[in-house]
Amino acid sequence: MPADPHPQPGVESEAGVEAGVEAGAGAERPAGTWPAPVRRPTGRDVARLAGVSQATVSLVFSGAEAGRRVSEATRERVREAARSLGYRPQAAGRQLRLGRSGMIMLAVPNLQGPFFGRVLEGVHHEAGRHGLAVVVSSGWGSATLAEAATAGRFDGLLICSPDDSQLGELPPDTPAVFLDADPGTDRARPTVELDVGGGMRAAVEHLAALGHRRIGHLRSTHAAYTFRVRQAAFEQAVRELGLEVVELGVSLNEGYAAARTVAGELLERADRPRAVICDDDVVASGVYQAAAERGLRVPEDLSVVGMDNIAVAGLLAPPLTTVDLPGEDLGRAGAAALAGLLRGEPVEPVAPLATSLVRRSSTAPAPA
Repeated sequence: MPADPHPQPGVESEAGVEAGVEAGAGAERPAGTWPAPVRRPTGRDVARLAGVSQATVSLVFSGAEAGRRVSEATRERVREAARSLGYRPQAAGRQLRLGRSGMIMLAVPNLQGPFFGRVLEGVHHEAGRHGLAVVVSSGWGSATLAEAATAGRFDGLLICSPDDSQLGELPPDTPAVFLDADPGTDRARPTVELDVGGGMRAAVEHLAALGHRRIGHLRSTHAAYTFRVRQAAFEQAVRELGLEVVELGVSLNEGYAAARTVAGELLERADRPRAVICDDDVVASGVYQAAAERGLRVPEDLSVVGMDNIAVAGLLAPPLTTVDLPGEDLGRAGAAALAGLLRGEPVEPVAPLATSLVRRSSTAPAPA
C-alpha cells in the first residue's frame, strides 16, 4: 500500500519514519543540534511482526494468569519478535493494576559508609532478578519510615543497621525486612543477621595469639544493635583471655577525621597499647594516619585490625588485617526475603551470615 500523500500534521507513516532514519543515518547534523530520538517499538509493532493481535501481546507480557491462555509456541514467537525489535513492555500500567510501584527502599544510617555500598550491590543484584528497582535513603527516623511505608511510593522496606531512635512502629501491613539488626526488633518480620560477634572474637584471638596482652579498642558510639554485639563479644573475649584493654569511643558517622583525632588521643597515652581493634575500616585508616604523624610504624610499632573489609582495606600500606562482613550476601538475602513477602510467600528464617578474619600485613608479633 503506498504511503499517504497527505499525512496528518504531526503524524508520520511507518514508511516515512524508516526512510527518514535511513536517509539521515550518514548525514551531518547542524552544529549544536542532536539527532531526533529513534521511535521506540510498540506492542503494535510486536504484534505485526509475530502475526498476532495486540491483545495477545498484552496477555503475554501481562505477568498475569491470563497470559497462560496463550500457547507456549505463540508466547515464544511474541517474545522473539520483542527481542528482535528491542521492545520493552511498559511496567507502569501493570504495576498500577497490581497496586504496586515496583520500587523498594533500602534505608541505611550513612550513605557515605563504604560498607553500605557493599550491601547496596547485593540488594541491587537480587532486586533486579525480581523486577524491582531500589531507592537508597539515609538520615531517616521512625516517622520517616512510617510515612514512606504508607504513602504507596515503595512496595517494601529494607532497613539496615538501625539504631534505637529509628525503630518506631511500622504499619502492620508494610512488607519490611531488617538487615544487620536485632532479631527481636520485630518478630513478625524477617531479620537477616551477620555474625559480627564471631568476627570480633576472631580479631581478639588473632592479636592474643601474636602475644599482645594489652589491646586498644576504638569502638563506635552509636546505639545500634550491631555495635552492641561487637562490644559484648570484645569484652567477653578479652575477659576470657585475660587481656588488658584501653577503649575510646568514636562517631563513625563523622568519618575519617574523627577517627584520626580519637586515634591520636589513644596513641599519645603514656600507656599506649601496641595493638588496636577498630569497629570499622575507616576508623582503622585514621589510626594509620595518626600513627604516621607520630613516627609509629604499622605493624612494627602498632598492630591494627579493622572490621568490614571494604575496598580500601587492601589498598592501605601495609594492607589491613580485618574482619570480612559479607555485605553483598546480606543485601542479596534481604532482597530475596522482601521479594518473597511481596509475592505473599512465607519466608524461612535465615541463619546468621558467617564472617571471617582476613589476615594481611598490618599485624605482627608483640615486641619482646
